[in-house]
Amino acid sequence: MSPESTPGPGIPGDTGSTAPRRRAGKGRRRKPPTARRRALTVMAWTAAGIVVLGGTGAGYLYLKLNGNLTTVDINQMLGGDRPKKADNGSENILVLGSDTRSGGNRKLGGGTDDGSARSDTAMIVHVYKGHKKASVVSIPRDTLVDRPECTDAHGTEHPAARNVMFNEAYSTGGAACAVKTVESLTGVRMDHYMEVDFSGFRTLVDDLGGVRVTTTRAIHDPDSHLNLDAGTHTLNGQQALGLVRTRHGVGDGSDLGRIQLQQAFVKALIDQVKHVGVFSNPKKLYDLADTATKSVTTDSDLGSVNSLISFADGLKGISSSHMTMVTMPVQYDTGNANRVVIDEPKARQVWTALRNDRPIPRTATEGTATGEARDVVSSGRAQ
Repeated sequence: MSPESTPGPGIPGDTGSTAPRRRAGKGRRRKPPTARRRALTVMAWTAAGIVVLGGTGAGYLYLKLNGNLTTVDINQMLGGDRPKKADNGSENILVLGSDTRSGGNRKLGGGTDDGSARSDTAMIVHVYKGHKKASVVSIPRDTLVDRPECTDAHGTEHPAARNVMFNEAYSTGGAACAVKTVESLTGVRMDHYMEVDFSGFRTLVDDLGGVRVTTTRAIHDPDSHLNLDAGTHTLNGQQALGLVRTRHGVGDGSDLGRIQLQQAFVKALIDQVKHVGVFSNPKKLYDLADTATKSVTTDSDLGSVNSLISFADGLKGISSSHMTMVTMPVQYDTGNANRVVIDEPKARQVWTALRNDRPIPRTATEGTATGEARDVVSSGRAQ
């Protein structure tokens, strides 16, 4: 994301411009408790997006939703050689959107149709102590990084690799390798992991009745099947998918411009969830919960609806106006215009701020590469 994407990255509550899945290896699943549960609560964040659920209801609904979830035991796979957990009440969540080319996703994305998976979207969500504000740091998938050695869900070991694209970590070693790579780059412990796929994202938007956005200019991209005039639109799932995946229809055609659209859409999605009143509509609430639990993969600590209840309860006070969204500081690679490299001094400012539960300083994003798509899209609802 560009340094201009938020007017006050130094303040977690400031507004800013508003950033798909192979099944990961299954971890341990928790047995559902037998006691009656409170009413289901759903928060949906994506791009990418983030999907966070909490829930209860009759026992059979709980069992069905719980059975939808896919989990991966990140802690077991990575072992103890990781950054220390924070002890101040803050949390860090790595959210990936994966573009698996198989199953329900086969007709939804561009690129190859080989059944492989790539991390199309990556966001570190830092929830500050008190859980009233959050900062989101997008990681461009085209960033050249040094990937650490990884072991995938099948036990296959993959040697470390230098100067490879960031999304190669996920396609090589799955969720655990993506988490290990992020922790290696940042020195920040990822407390949780979430992943959402293309088809689930599309269905989730449709279940919401669409998401309302305003575009300040026309966006036409035949590659992502997107054709929007300037103005306010209620996007269906297919259009929303096109919006968060387009890179040729806005800005300089780079992944950085796409990230700006993804972040704008995340804020619009959060606003839409609040607007449609899902909490007072049991059927809509259940439809959303059913879609989301089928579409999301989580770390095993969040691998039950009951665990997600507590997690969602801790996030429901964070509105779009209390989210600061930036992109990991990068510069265009002088050797390849289609790649970016980490601006290490500025990136250190970001990671130091997150480790210490502090606001990201403005200086961390000044003078870094931009996607030139600032303010192209915003929520279509009055704030």
